[in-house]
Amino acid sequence: MTKDFLAVRGIRKSFGPVKVLHGVNLDLAAGTITALLGENGAGKSTFVRILAGDHRPDQGSISVDGEAISFNSVGDARKAGIRLIAQEIADAPTLTVAENILLGAWPTRSGLVDRHAMQRMAREALQLLGADLPLAAKVSSLRLGERQIIEIARATIGTSKCIIFDEATAALSDAEARKLFQLIKRLAERGAAILYITHRLDEVFTLADRVCVLRDGRVALDCPTEEVSQEHVIEAMVGRAVAHARHSLDQPSSMAKPVLEAEQLGSDSFSNISFSLRPGEILGMYGKVGSGVQELSASLVGARTFDTGRLLVDGKLTHFRHPAEAIAASIGHLPADRAAEGLLRTMTLAENLTAPSWSRLAHCGMLKGEKLRSAYGRWHRELRVKAHPSGNQTITELSGGNQQKVLLGRWLEAGSRILVLTEPTRGVDVGARQEIYRVLTELAAKGHAIIIATSDYEDINAVANRVLVLVRGQMIAEIPHERISTETLTEAAGGGVHA
Repeated sequence: MTKDFLAVRGIRKSFGPVKVLHGVNLDLAAGTITALLGENGAGKSTFVRILAGDHRPDQGSISVDGEAISFNSVGDARKAGIRLIAQEIADAPTLTVAENILLGAWPTRSGLVDRHAMQRMAREALQLLGADLPLAAKVSSLRLGERQIIEIARATIGTSKCIIFDEATAALSDAEARKLFQLIKRLAERGAAILYITHRLDEVFTLADRVCVLRDGRVALDCPTEEVSQEHVIEAMVGRAVAHARHSLDQPSSMAKPVLEAEQLGSDSFSNISFSLRPGEILGMYGKVGSGVQELSASLVGARTFDTGRLLVDGKLTHFRHPAEAIAASIGHLPADRAAEGLLRTMTLAENLTAPSWSRLAHCGMLKGEKLRSAYGRWHRELRVKAHPSGNQTITELSGGNQQKVLLGRWLEAGSRILVLTEPTRGVDVGARQEIYRVLTELAAKGHAIIIATSDYEDINAVANRVLVLVRGQMIAEIPHERISTETLTEAAGGGVHA
């Protein structure tokens, strides 16, 4: 019989007048893996931050190994053996891989940092993950997925009895995700209690012993995974059945002139990439971490440069040196890392949505709040943003899905005809995904030309007219609408389907 390492009873939490948690109960048994799901805004983040010592509950109790305990800080929770691997990476980019893995716990000898011990401990942590990263490399030189591995490795240092994984595979390749699952299972076999937060239902049924769903700050489902289906879990999350059929798409006219053309583009991350994009088309670019998809999308909008080939916009040769030049050419871009590269974190929703349009909305060099709020109001209704219609909230108060809608509205307000969206549903829940897919199909129907550059096959399945598949920087397949499926995407990404 498993032993409950962590027992949570009647946890309530409010932020001002907003009640977030309404009496949450949860048991985390040693040696088991519990999946925690829920739409953004359901209270998951607040709940796990209470467990991790970052927030204090208003009411309720937490027991560790049968003893009631109160966490006044993250340090208190860590001393009790609880570690949180947050969705947003919190590393030190200027430090090395080894220094980051041991961040906050550098070993010392005679009052000095013991570099030899640090290297050994970091190497052991990576070996436990089955990962191989250069210990002396600066973290700023690594891909997002590699930086996520460092976060995970750091949590395994010391005697962690409960590890909370928050969307841990969002930036990982399939191979890295499989290694992570193996690690999590090994940690559970050694007696750790695992709380695994995800939006990916396939991960739940691959990994978890138990599934818990929060909805509106309450537990809507808590039972062994083997006793429920994906449909039951979805209904518990959103309070209704959600259809997952492909969205109805109009095929773009083959007679329409391309608005964007790439001819044999090449860089240090991809080579010989050619394609065209027409008005009304949603073109998918699919590939896992290291495929070159993210680098290619960044090169199309001036966030990176390409070394060879030609790029044409409306038939005119161009080579963007800066994103501002792409914006001037009516191209909008959602970056892969929404928090670091997309959000103006201290600014309001209205300020975020109108940022590229400030010069147009300004009068005599001055921005007026009324104009910003009016612009925000148009897209608040159109995109169904779940926030106050005034636009006065700070954008970090919103869920990930609603943040994405605001960033998408940014380019619609700017009048962008071409949209390059990188990982548009990363960290977004089931219900918000469907809303984003709805918006994209409606935009395509109005004539917008859209590129979705993603490692998520659900995005491609839902809305792509066709898809280009990249593997190690090479375009190895172009799959038409009628042949797009999880199976064909998986086969192609593994090198099994060729153009």
